[in-house]
Amino acid sequence: MRLLNKPVGSAAQQIGIKALVDDILVIDDSHYRLVMETSTVNLELKSEAEQDAIIDTFQSFLNGLNGPLQILVKTREVEASSLLEAIESRLKQEDQPAYRDQLHGYAKFVKGLISTSRILSRNYYVVIEYDCDNKTDFESVKEQLGLQADIVAKGLARLGMRCRPLSSLETLNLFYEFYNPEASKAMPLSEKALRLMHTAIIKEEA
Repeated sequence: MRLLNKPVGSAAQQIGIKALVDDILVIDDSHYRLVMETSTVNLELKSEAEQDAIIDTFQSFLNGLNGPLQILVKTREVEASSLLEAIESRLKQEDQPAYRDQLHGYAKFVKGLISTSRILSRNYYVVIEYDCDNKTDFESVKEQLGLQADIVAKGLARLGMRCRPLSSLETLNLFYEFYNPEASKAMPLSEKALRLMHTAIIKEEA
């Protein structure tokens, strides 16, 4: 999604989005996008023959696409201190010596991990594009994007990957985390806040 050169009134305008309707990003009257979250496949855990088969299947999947596909990776640093607090809280309540020893060991491991490295989480997405004549009605756009999403989901399933479309609120949250990475860690948006944002975008479009 493109950034505009000059600052304008709303966040939606600044990132080049006209609206978000029925889980679909409306860039303008002829450009639409659907964001889908996917699982992954760890090639390193596969045998050489399995790796070759996966690569061949992925090549066939790409060759079978009838339009462009964006691949998006979101990397975030995990706040591990809350995990450590939960372990220590559980440790105070545990009476069984065997379990206490395990929790002690796990807490020590997490402390060492925090002190020596950053803990990262990664989420993976594909963005399906649909560009059409600006006279195309929105129901036709939804149908075409739905067909493309089904093709992508089935293609990725052959690789052993699960795939699902993001809801409108999940898509809004994705944009919030991308454009406000520090704020999103310190102050994640509640579902109520996301719904208010979504309502504001719909009203602005109307």
